[in-house]
Amino acid sequence: MTDYLIGVDGGGTGTRVRLARADGSALAQASGGPSALARGIDNAWTTINGVVADAFAAIGMAEVPLRDCAIGLGLAGVHNKEWAAAFVAADPGYAALALDTDGFTTLMGAHGGRPGAIVAIGTGSVGEAMLPDGAKVEVGGWGFPAGDEASGAWMGLRALNHIEHVLDGRAEGGDFAREVIAFCGGSRDAVQVWLGRANQTAYAGLARFVVAHGETDPVARAILEHAGREVAAIAAALDPGGTLPLALCGGLGEVLRAWLPADTLARCVPPAGDSAAGALRMIRQRLQGATQ
Repeated sequence: MTDYLIGVDGGGTGTRVRLARADGSALAQASGGPSALARGIDNAWTTINGVVADAFAAIGMAEVPLRDCAIGLGLAGVHNKEWAAAFVAADPGYAALALDTDGFTTLMGAHGGRPGAIVAIGTGSVGEAMLPDGAKVEVGGWGFPAGDEASGAWMGLRALNHIEHVLDGRAEGGDFAREVIAFCGGSRDAVQVWLGRANQTAYAGLARFVVAHGETDPVARAILEHAGREVAAIAAALDPGGTLPLALCGGLGEVLRAWLPADTLARCVPPAGDSAAGALRMIRQRLQGATQ
């Protein structure tokens, strides 16, 4: 018998968990570090198990009763079928498990399981839509650095390229460039060391400088304007007729509203829930389907 439902949203920057009773009523939530599959299957499970344990601790339970729990997970990296299969194979013993991309669970949360479209923009980015006939459409989600347009990592990569030009004397730099250079060590040699260690999460950490200087620095502004166009292109590919409600989700979703073309902004609605809520909905539906 399943007594608890767990919804997990795992990305390249952080992991969020929602704990509920079997009827879906909320019990607790917790958060922790990244659990994207690109960081390793063992690392992902270690992080997720730790955050789940924190959620149970919040209701006074020192141990997670795995055999009494059904877990739904929306994780970055599930597009890689080998990673996804390895992750499921390493299941520590949950009574039931449902796994999909964090884009799909974001879609489920944003529109309450009803037809709609989302562009999720955080460390990475992806577009998802559910059509009125139940069909799914996905755009983007190719991963960094080849894709993930408009994401934090995508912005950070462009900020890093700018400071390379500034340090070389190929471009003038203002406060935006100076702050990014200082953050990366303060000198050409230090930036080289930073580059040697940087991953997607590290690049995404530079996005805050882009956002902070978007109104005052022409390079930062150009990055954000380009990001807005990329979001609009993803939305148009998901729903060419523009008939579905569109929600911008993820840590940078609200930020990028200010940089969207007017016709895309006019379609936007607030998300009803987040990816962890969508993961809860997903596992509840999976269990209901199994009993019918």
